[in-house]
Amino acid sequence: MAEAASAAEAAPLHRGLPEEITVWEILVRLPPKSLLRCRAVCPAWRRATSTRDFLLAHHARQPSVPLLRAYHLTYEGVSLDVIPFDHRAGLATVDQLQSVARLGYSFFGLDASCDGLLVLNGRYRNLGYSICNPATRQHARLEELDHFAFLGMYPHGSTGEYRLLLRKSTHGTLAPDVFYIFTLGSGQPPRRISCSNVGDMSYESSSILCHGSLHWLLEQHEGASNMIKVFNTTTESFRQMRSPAVLGKVNLFEMDGMLGMSSCNDAAATIDIWMTQDYESEAWAFKYRVELPVAELTEQFGKFHFQESVVVPSWDGKLLVMVKIEDWLHQVDINGKLVASFHRRSLGPTQLRLKQTLVPHTFFPTLEGYVVNDSPFI
Repeated sequence: MAEAASAAEAAPLHRGLPEEITVWEILVRLPPKSLLRCRAVCPAWRRATSTRDFLLAHHARQPSVPLLRAYHLTYEGVSLDVIPFDHRAGLATVDQLQSVARLGYSFFGLDASCDGLLVLNGRYRNLGYSICNPATRQHARLEELDHFAFLGMYPHGSTGEYRLLLRKSTHGTLAPDVFYIFTLGSGQPPRRISCSNVGDMSYESSSILCHGSLHWLLEQHEGASNMIKVFNTTTESFRQMRSPAVLGKVNLFEMDGMLGMSSCNDAAATIDIWMTQDYESEAWAFKYRVELPVAELTEQFGKFHFQESVVVPSWDGKLLVMVKIEDWLHQVDINGKLVASFHRRSLGPTQLRLKQTLVPHTFFPTLEGYVVNDSPFI
């Protein structure tokens, strides 16, 4: 038995290929679900694809793709499909909209995506916040966040910890809001941080991580220009950043280390896209004006009255414009060409991207109510 085990360990992973090709050129490129299936081939494949070095390299190879969400109403409640959007040409719709996880039965919202981890918001059913890894099907409640408002998640550069920025409102008083940081797996309650000159913190959008800082668009008041609030994750301080003076519905995004902004003009059916030319000097450059294909959409679908639009970068360096009209989600390129249309009830875009990971995180087992492959996963 011992000799057989030793022989199995010494045997090459693939008889026709050296190990560095099999592991570091082929297996490392597979999607997480396919890689997990490959682990069942033999013990040697499982060992080779379970080391931390391999899993980190595998995560680095995964594309960062736009994240869609879809809700399903059943007699048991509402479930959420987490859908990485694969926009490659030639794929069937079922492959482009392949869900990586379904969670229920509650009205979960997607609040953040960071290194393959998702922060879920279940406050609509008084379930509070939770964190999950859809690839490994790990989930845990974040009871420490009860009575706080979640603002953003980020990896802390010097420690490798994952931290959450929180706010506790002081409505009804003249005192400013108070801010806290919660470190996943620390076993400590949220830590209050000292912040001055924070100003108005009424957010309209999810946070965007860029240049080691979290960014939000502040609530736009009539007659006022857009401003961006920035939280430096190293110094744990806030500042304000200039942005283009635009009208309409505005969103932020990050692409190739640059901060971007899109503004949608409903009346003109156009979307303007700006990018930071120089982040440090807060210099912006106008890049594109996307004229939505109103005539084509009206001819094919009988109406043009979109509910929401989001501009998100894809893994291949292109910008995707996702436009939702009732039960249809349309993909438009920056030239205004209708690329694809998807009919699915409650399917919608998000500002988030997902880069899947199988890297184990030590903080998960320390969290109350930690489960693997169990409810709320379906």
